[in-house]
Amino acid sequence: MAKKKEKKEQELVTSLFLKERVVTENSNAARELNNQSVFGTPTADGKVQLSLVEAHYLLEKGRMKILDGRNKAIEPEKFLRKAQKLEPNFWVRYCVYKDLRNRGYVVKTAMKFGADFRVYDRGIKPGEDHAKWVVFPVHEASELTWYEFSAKNRVAHSTRKRLLIGCVDEEADVTYWEIRWVRP
Repeated sequence: MAKKKEKKEQELVTSLFLKERVVTENSNAARELNNQSVFGTPTADGKVQLSLVEAHYLLEKGRMKILDGRNKAIEPEKFLRKAQKLEPNFWVRYCVYKDLRNRGYVVKTAMKFGADFRVYDRGIKPGEDHAKWVVFPVHEASELTWYEFSAKNRVAHSTRKRLLIGCVDEEADVTYWEIRWVRP
């Protein structure tokens, strides 16, 4: 039993919360998060930079310890509150991210595409092939105008990806709607 606990402690990655992102320590465990599971982006100094949704996911899964500026561990609930202050739509985005990750998809940010996330098919890593979808998380109570819907559809079409709307309900369950162009 003690050996299992030691192994679990060794896998824990320590990181630092820096304003709008989280940066890991320079360690093999941190680099393995990126190499094996495609979390974050490697930096020149051997660390891995994570988005807030990636960091919260790893914190919830018990794979990461996040420290504040005083080297004090941040609990998941406190990290969630901080992330929600920085990103007003954080909870909805996180629900979609978590659901897709739990289903085995690689999820990366897609800000340069004008979307929240880009999603790679199961077993595909960025660089091996292109993402299959661009994803826009929305709350079920939010309204989307035809103009906004059309803009999202144009983003997907111009990037040659499928449009996926992740609709989050009050229980944090996610329903997906895929939208594609069809020729009659």
